[in-house]
Formats: sequence, structure tokens, C-alpha cells
Amino acid sequence: MTEAQASWAALMGSGGAQDREPGTAVHADLPAPAGVRAVAGRDQVTVSWDPVPGAIGYAVYRARARDLPFEVADFGGGDVLAVPHGPFADTTAERGTHYAVAALATVTALGPLSAVAPVEPGPDDARVTVRVGTGGTPIHRVWRAMVGSEHLSLLLSEELTGGRAIGAELRDALRRAHEELGVRTVRAHGILCDDLGLVTGSGYDFGRVDQVYDAVRALGYRPVVELGFMPSALARDPSRTVFTYRGIISPPRDWDRWADLVRELTTHLVDRYGRDEVRDHWAFEVWNEANLSVFWSGTPDEYWRLYEVAARAVKDVDPGIRVGGPGSAAVGWIRGQVAVDAPVDFLSTHVYGTPPLDLRPLAGGRPLWWTEWGITATHGNPINDTVFAATFLLRGMRSAAGRVEALAPWVVSDHFEELGRPRRLLHGGFGLLTVGNLAKPKFWALTLAEKLGDTELPVTVRGDGAGSLVEAWASDTGVLVWNSTLDQSKVDGAAGLDRLVTVQLTGLSPGPRTLRVWRVDARHGDLRSRWAAMSGGADWPDQEQWPALAAEDRLAEAEPERECTVPADGTFSIELELPMPGIAFVELSAPPSGTTRAHLATPSPGECAGENAPGGNG
Repeated sequence: MTEAQASWAALMGSGGAQDREPGTAVHADLPAPAGVRAVAGRDQVTVSWDPVPGAIGYAVYRARARDLPFEVADFGGGDVLAVPHGPFADTTAERGTHYAVAALATVTALGPLSAVAPVEPGPDDARVTVRVGTGGTPIHRVWRAMVGSEHLSLLLSEELTGGRAIGAELRDALRRAHEELGVRTVRAHGILCDDLGLVTGSGYDFGRVDQVYDAVRALGYRPVVELGFMPSALARDPSRTVFTYRGIISPPRDWDRWADLVRELTTHLVDRYGRDEVRDHWAFEVWNEANLSVFWSGTPDEYWRLYEVAARAVKDVDPGIRVGGPGSAAVGWIRGQVAVDAPVDFLSTHVYGTPPLDLRPLAGGRPLWWTEWGITATHGNPINDTVFAATFLLRGMRSAAGRVEALAPWVVSDHFEELGRPRRLLHGGFGLLTVGNLAKPKFWALTLAEKLGDTELPVTVRGDGAGSLVEAWASDTGVLVWNSTLDQSKVDGAAGLDRLVTVQLTGLSPGPRTLRVWRVDARHGDLRSRWAAMSGGADWPDQEQWPALAAEDRLAEAEPERECTVPADGTFSIELELPMPGIAFVELSAPPSGTTRAHLATPSPGECAGENAPGGNG
């Protein structure tokens, strides 16, 4: 096959918004991936390849015949139809008979297509085995690093949405994410907006900014201070705005005043919260998604000037305070950020619909912060409320662990008003939690991830969709396993993608154990089904329904715990029927010291006692 190039338009995909396009595709001086294989399974083709040094990601191409044009596999992700690594499961109706892969140097610089790989037969029995080994490494709980939030002035709001107090509930949402998920940093837009009254006719008034950050600190968080949007008193064109709260997207009319604002804000935060606190635990990010015209009415050069002036102003206060950017959409402007004539302590960017790409080849050793990330960039998309979004969240977190410093779900709460306040309980909001702070499946996914222990154990996955559909994350306290595809046409599931998963633990001490299983799927942890059963078509719960929903807002075990025996060879197996989308957490614990727990029956070696089949839906 001759060398081929993909157009950037192809990589945008059918779900992409045109204003998220970061540039024009160019040729990348990268080799074509080697070792490409395409293996068929039940209702899916798994494509794998060898990593290419210097690549940040890969685009997968397919054709219905070897001599037909190859097109990028469009999984409906929207931003960038690329993945950070293989394997990749093509579960779309347009699955090909031949596949090829191209490496990306940036999201607009692609290398040549690989040699064509015809689809070869593979296992089609819908079975997967997850084998957990021994000897571990410290686990990276990447979900703890950061979460996004609507503009933080909402923390001060006493208004209501759905009959619920906005400020109090946003505070409680942040508290819950901190206490239950371990999240320690929050990033939000709008700290410079006029509603906080920072810029006055005679100078600066930090009173309401102090109220915001006092609340953030009281909840146990440190903030990423996103320097935006532009105060009207400084804006060159204050009529250029975004969102219902009219954040001003204009460059400053006076660059010296912009520098003074950033310097005085930084100085005030150091004076109020302590130099060591701000230097060691806070960070400053310059603007949000300036590579999109909806967020920046200036030129690219004016954004780089905005960054350079702001970064130097922060460093004037203390050279140790972290500052970075560009906070770009769709992984854009990374090379431009690295090239600026100003300090860059971290690189920040955003992507939706795919796991975060591997930007380490571009970072020059800098920390990588994905300060926005999620299943879709579209507010109001029903996919945000689904189990599908929960499995996507785990796929991204597992992929990112060990290679990025922060991966921030956008956002913590459905108290969110960029395009107007919510009009109903489940409206496709970005939040991990609803108005009313009821957990969506995404929140429960991270709750199960938080059950993982401090030591990660090695995992080998084999079978139909191993690593491409079914993935696992194992630790000294349990095994987290999920079944997911990036193909958003399967948001409501597909029976052909369900899998029977055998989780096999090795190297255990023989003796009695207690088996516990938690699940997130259509029958467990899915708020949509509970609300549909009780709502009668209403937009919001009534005074009796709110407490009823709150009483059920917990992720109970999916089945009664069972007593098991680990046999003399130290290997224990359990079978799980795992739907797509679906998540399970398996915990096998020893009885408390000094206690004896009676078996319900006499099990066979390596099995559990009880009426339900091991791993059944219970």
C-alpha cells in the first residue's frame, strides 16, 4: 500500500464541533506503526500495534476491502478520533475487513499509514480471563488530583435550582468528592469575572474572591487559579462574551494593567493564605481554550502575549509559584506553549470522547494536567448520565495512571449554568453528582476505584476483547474490572458485547475468605432507572421523592457476601457476567483475626458457598 495521510477533518469525526478544530493537518516525521493485527471476536474487531517512539497517539483506519479507500474509525468521540495506545475495539456497524494505523506527533501532524492488516479470526465465545499476579508497585490514584467545577462564585449563591440551594449544594458536592473520592484540587473558570467585583475604579477589591477561596480551602481543596475571563474595566472589547454569565473573552486594552492585575492578585493570595501554601500547593493557569474563537476574540499571538505577561507577573511575586497553560481545546497549541518566552511549569489541555493522549514526547519533562476531560464536550447530552460514561471514566483513568499528573472530570456538580441552569433532574449535565447531590454512575465508578488498595498488582487479560473491551485494575484489596467501548452508538449497551469474565487471583495463602462484589450497570447504581420508575414524567422530584432518592443514594453490594476457600495451590477464580457497559469490583478478604466464620455449604476448592452462582447478578 502506498503511504497515505489522513485529513484533520476526518480525525474530527461525526460528533465533533467545528469550532473545536485546532488546526490544519501536516505530515509528521514518524514511522508507520509495525506489528498491526486485527482480530475478530463477537461483534467486535480488536486492533493492536507496536508503540512508535515519539507518538502522542494513534488513529485507526479501516476499509471494507483492501483496495477500497481507508477511513478513520469514527467512534463518535467528537474532539479527536485518536487513542493514546492500543488495543482498540471497533464495535461500530461499519467494522472493516482490513485495518491500518497511523501515529500522531501532534493532533494535526500524522505519520504514514501502516501496512494493511486483514481481519483474522479470533475467539468468538465472548469469554475473557483476567489473571492477577503477585508482586506490586504503588498505585497511582490519578482521579484524586483534580476535578472541574462551574465558576466558583456559585459557591456564594443563595438562589435555587429545582428547589435546591445552589451555593450550599455546590459546596456539599465538592465536600463529597473530597471525602469520598479523595479529590484535592479544583479548577474552574471565571475568577476574574465582574460578578466577584475584583477590579474597581480605584484599584482592586479582593473581598468576594477571598470568600470563594476561603470556602475552597475550608472544603479541603487547593485551587487551580484559572486567570480568566477579562474584567470589563480592562477589556479591549467588553461586548465579546461567552456563556449566560457573560464572561468577557477579549484581550486587555492595556497590557501593563493586565500584568498589574495578575501581580496584585498573586500578591494578595500569598499574603492571605501564606507563601509556602500558595507556592507549594496552588497553581495558575492562563485562560481557557484560547484556541477556540468562542473563548478568545484575539489572535493567537495575542494569547501568547497574554500568557507571557501573566506568567512573568506571577513569577515576580515568587519564582516558585507554578504557572502553566494553554488550557487548550482538543489537545491544541501544545508545541506553541512549550515555545513561549516565559516560564511554563506544567502543560494543560483538554479532550473529550477519548482517553487522554500521551503528551510526554512534547512535554520536555513537565507535568501534564488535563484540566478538563469527559465523555462529551456537549452539555445536555444524555450520555453524561449513563453507565456508559462511567466505564469511559475508568478506561481513561487507567490509561492515564502513571503518565499524567492530573485528569480532571468536567465537572463535579450539575449546578452548572454556562448555557443556562438545569431544567430537570437528569438533563445530560456534566456533573458527577446531580442537583440534589445524587450520585450518577460516574461517581460510583470512582467510588469503586477508590476501593483499590495502595499496591497495584500485575494483570494479564486474554480472550474475546481482552484489553480493548474488558480491562482490569488490580490491587492488594481487590480487582476492578469493566467492559466498555469508545463507540458512542452503543451507549445503551449491546448484548453481543457482553462478556463472561473469569477473574483469577494467584499467589494467595490457602484458607477461608469472604467474597464481596459491587457493580455498576443497568441494575446497580444507575440513577436513571430509579428516577424513571418514580418520576411519572416530572422534571424534578417533589418533597417526598427527594428524601426517598437520597435514602437510596448508596452503592450497595450487588449480592450477599459469601464464604470461600482458597485451595492449597493459592489460586482462586470467580466468574462474572459483565454487560457492556458494566463495572464490577471483586474483594476477597480474610476473616478478621481470631474469628471463625461458618460456611453456608462445603464448597469445592477455589469456589464459594451460597445459593447464587459466583459472580451472578444477584
